[in-house]
Amino acid sequence: MKNIIKLARTLTPSITIALIGMAVLLLATHQEAFANNFTVAAVDVKPQNGVFSFPVSEFQDGKARHFNFKISPSQSIRFFVIKSSDGVIRAAFDACEVCYRAKKGYAQQGDNMVCLNCGMKFKSVKVNEVTGGCNPSALKRAVKDGNVIINQQDLLVGAKYFQ
Repeated sequence: MKNIIKLARTLTPSITIALIGMAVLLLATHQEAFANNFTVAAVDVKPQNGVFSFPVSEFQDGKARHFNFKISPSQSIRFFVIKSSDGVIRAAFDACEVCYRAKKGYAQQGDNMVCLNCGMKFKSVKVNEVTGGCNPSALKRAVKDGNVIINQQDLLVGAKYFQ
């Protein structure tokens, strides 16, 4: 420690300013690198003619599938689709109105979706039914001709949760 203090006293003001600048740059880079804290893997998807389409058969096992739509080089929208325990296909943004700034999303534990920021649990049958607060933010979806359909415009509504 004494050596560091001795070194600091011998530095010229310009070197001190340069070191402070480098420290600020490193901090900014570190924050950017960890801006997205999502730990659940998501599959990158792209719409076809403004529509995301997934076979219903992908969700028969009741396991949530996480997806990621890259809307620009620096921004993506994450969402998940799950067949709930009552047999309904449901979809939600991988964020809520309360914890979205933490950018951690949800993970499935049994029949619950769990917020990875605050730890609150939400029954699968409540996804798209109960909204607001820390509930997964609802995403419009439809089931048509054996496919889960999500319109790109409906997905873009959730961009505010991923900025």
